[in-house]
Amino acid sequence: MPTADRPSASPSVDGGVEVEPAAVRLRAVTDGVVMLAGLSGLRGRDPDEAVLALLALVEQAFAAGRHRVEAEVRADDVDTRRTLQRAGLRPEGVSRGRGTNGSGVPVDLLRLARLVDDPAPGEPGAFLGMLNATLPRKRLIAQGLIRDDQGRVLLCELTYKTDWDLPGGVVDPHESPRHTIQRELREELGVDLPVGDLLTVNWLPPYKQWDDALLLVHDLGTHPDLAERAQLQRSELRAVHWVRPQDVDQHVAPYVARHLHSVLADGPGELEDGLPV
Repeated sequence: MPTADRPSASPSVDGGVEVEPAAVRLRAVTDGVVMLAGLSGLRGRDPDEAVLALLALVEQAFAAGRHRVEAEVRADDVDTRRTLQRAGLRPEGVSRGRGTNGSGVPVDLLRLARLVDDPAPGEPGAFLGMLNATLPRKRLIAQGLIRDDQGRVLLCELTYKTDWDLPGGVVDPHESPRHTIQRELREELGVDLPVGDLLTVNWLPPYKQWDDALLLVHDLGTHPDLAERAQLQRSELRAVHWVRPQDVDQHVAPYVARHLHSVLADGPGELEDGLPV
């Protein structure tokens, strides 16, 4: 186990991935608590590899009897923050003016941490715990409807839940819903598509991992070749599928089926729990 001043002499290896590169290390803070130090060593690394490296360090700390692994990152360092969250560290708050930028100007630091009894990423409860630590309790989701020349709908087969869904995701702070859709398309499908008209605003009551949410669905147009040219982010998507409207119920959650049927049958409009108001 690395100490407060000295990293371990020889990095360990897990599945061919270096889990403790020279820059990223565990640093003792107090009894049972360690900090992830040297996070700048994650920059430029493959995102999935960086997550595996952090996961291995976290498990190393817990195996050694530590109960808390924490990290501090500049509040504007979105990429590192997302990597830490994918490794299961939950945001806990902002230390205003505690850090500095390259010019010595004070900047805010975001504190994140994972406890030994927190569900690991992918385990039941992990997703809801992260959402409640990260987002307002009423979520805002932005998704896009993509069709082919046969009228089929593109659905994403996700790695973290059994139900398929439309492409898109949760709107980040200070991000527009349209930008969310564009970002998710680039990150998860490797494509750039124009975001068209708003098709529906759908209020979703509590359902599994959601307390409640507001869902916006935009028209992304007709793209028959998209499934073939998509470059999937394998940590998020297993596959994408063209599905006939009459078959969507077999693959999606009930609330998704309701709002898809309403949009496809009735056109644009306001919905509550997938049904016209």
